[in-house]
Amino acid sequence: LLPYLEMEVLGTPFEAERPRHSPFLIGVSGGTASGKSTVCGKIMELLGQNKVDHRQRKVAIVSQDSFYGVLTPDQKAKAVKGQYNFDHPDAFDNQLMYKTLKDIVEGRVVEVPTYDFVTHSRLENKITVYPADVVLFEGILVFYTQEVRDMFHMKLFVDTDSDVRLSRRVLRDMNRGRELEQILSQYTTFVKPAFEEFCLPTKKYADVIIPRGVDNMVAINLIVQHIQDILNGDLCRWQRGSPNSHARGLKRAISEQADLTGKRMLLEPSSRPH
Repeated sequence: LLPYLEMEVLGTPFEAERPRHSPFLIGVSGGTASGKSTVCGKIMELLGQNKVDHRQRKVAIVSQDSFYGVLTPDQKAKAVKGQYNFDHPDAFDNQLMYKTLKDIVEGRVVEVPTYDFVTHSRLENKITVYPADVVLFEGILVFYTQEVRDMFHMKLFVDTDSDVRLSRRVLRDMNRGRELEQILSQYTTFVKPAFEEFCLPTKKYADVIIPRGVDNMVAINLIVQHIQDILNGDLCRWQRGSPNSHARGLKRAISEQADLTGKRMLLEPSSRPH
């Protein structure tokens, strides 16, 4: 094991080249409460996009959580008791998610559902997402299905210790009015097994792995710089290059950062336990 791990950039080529005049689509995956939305929010903040009007933003964030399926009365009764598996691929409206992402890639204005985790229901009001140059799509299973996975031009995986994720989830769900016993029971029955079966195996598809989430500012700053280069127009040069030019660019940036800091950074998959 390396004594210091800042960032992993995997050498797999990108499955798809970014279509012309469409947004650069970045998938952000990781286990529950790993810090995916926090990482996306920090990227928006560092790019100065969080204070820009939604219609004018160059970077937008969409969450897979918005696409939880509409529950039947029986499913909702189980959800209230913590007996419904929200971490299973079938818990999502995958058809709507794919259609929405397809519309985003084609540069259309889309209406994204709003999901209420207290009542376990989809609300009437929707979120309007306007065309942007870069779109971050985050969620626990955004790399699970190939048809969605192949739409991403870059794939990030937020890799956070399981104990940290559990403690964050407990605090989050208690703030939603749930009892500790129910939270822990749901975690051991559904969340942990689903992570190991469905989410963790998709880590191998990631182009960039970010250990410790938003605490890893070295990785965050490198990704922000990469996105800034895209916003500044360097994307055209990458499009004319080979399919894995993005990964090579990040590897070069990591090497330069390592030279400056004297810290060793992984460029290949790690063998450490998860």
